[in-house]
Amino acid sequence: MRDQLFDQLGGDLPRSGDDAGRVNAPLHGREADRRSDPSSGHGIEHRPANDISNRSHSEPRRRTGKPRFPAWPWVAGTALAALAALIWIGFVHRPGSLAGPAQMPPARVTVSKPLVRDVDTRIGMLGQFSAIDRVELRAQVGGTLTEIHFQDGQIVHKGDLLFVIDPRPYQVRLARANALLQTASARFALASNELGRAQTLQRSSFATVETVDQRTSEQKAAQAAIDDAKAQIRDAELDLEYTRVTAPFTGRIGARLVSVGSLIAGSRAATSPTTLLTTLVSLDPIYLDFDMSESDYLTFARERTRLGPLGNEVAISLGDENRFTRTGTLDFVDNSLNRSSGTIHARATVSNPDLFLVPGEFARIGLAVAPPAPTLLVPDAAVVLDQSQHMVMTVSHDGSVVPAPVETGDLRGGLRVIQSGLGPDDRIIIDGLVHAIPGTKVDPREGAIRYDVASDSRR
Repeated sequence: MRDQLFDQLGGDLPRSGDDAGRVNAPLHGREADRRSDPSSGHGIEHRPANDISNRSHSEPRRRTGKPRFPAWPWVAGTALAALAALIWIGFVHRPGSLAGPAQMPPARVTVSKPLVRDVDTRIGMLGQFSAIDRVELRAQVGGTLTEIHFQDGQIVHKGDLLFVIDPRPYQVRLARANALLQTASARFALASNELGRAQTLQRSSFATVETVDQRTSEQKAAQAAIDDAKAQIRDAELDLEYTRVTAPFTGRIGARLVSVGSLIAGSRAATSPTTLLTTLVSLDPIYLDFDMSESDYLTFARERTRLGPLGNEVAISLGDENRFTRTGTLDFVDNSLNRSSGTIHARATVSNPDLFLVPGEFARIGLAVAPPAPTLLVPDAAVVLDQSQHMVMTVSHDGSVVPAPVETGDLRGGLRVIQSGLGPDDRIIIDGLVHAIPGTKVDPREGAIRYDVASDSRR
């Protein structure tokens, strides 16, 4: 049995011990008889190891060269490959496995015809607010600043007290002027009495004409002294009044540039440097300045007479707003164009009762240049930007998506004005635009476009 196992493993393997010695050793005695006796039940016939001629052809021959590898790994690999092939064939030929991907239903979108409404044509510009009244508050008298009666940035009204300069030097001056008036009045009374007596004596021939003339001159000098004293009183009263700096108009005051205790330099005639105290700007109403290009001005000038009152109305939208919320009145157009920029300056007056608008703030302006006419309007979200042009997705009669290049205008009533590229009977996609791929089929559902009157500036 061991010899057969050695033959299956590929040749002569080294043997040790008695087995190695008994391979080629001759058998003697019972061992030889037992192996040569067929009736012993072992079925093994002994042949000498060197008896090659007596070997049967069916007996495996032992190899004395390279070892022979077993065949079972190749058989197992072949079986596994066949099993994988059968599994793959069964999967491929499974029912429904040869069918293509399931067809998706058309995307559902909402379509509508453009809204047709009479709106006027506007041109858009950028403007900047400026104060109608702006003043630098400076002291007209000098002295020590003793009081400040406002907070920086506060809204002040006309006549409100803002600063107080030490009034005592000017009160002393006023008292001196009053004293001069009293002195001049006394001199005038004395001169008048003396003139009266001289005239009486002249009638009695006891006074000369020269005496009367002298008394008359003294009376007139006393009268001039009275007038001078009165003028000094008014001047002193004016200086005393200027020690209290008040607001000349209603507006928003700036930051104070001086503090209590500062020495203020002032001059009513501004012949010497004066101290800047603060600034004050008016807020209601307020100006809105802007510049029109030459082409826009020509269009506006031609249509202004036909527009009537509408030609003097401007729509205003602030920087954080997407619609026109305020209106102003155009009240000034300059008399010449700027030769360097090719623009002409214009100005509108805007009411600002809530004092929300401030000078220096920017705003968008819509100026009407044509009377109302039928105009196509679509939702602003339905207009897409394709590189350098605007497009609107339309749906044809067979349900295909067809892009339509358009020229757009400004926003009116929350909708975008379509100037060209679209017809009143075209069906545009107003919802589900993400599914609108040009050339694909869609499932259109009818919708409606609404004009938001509240979002338009002209109500």
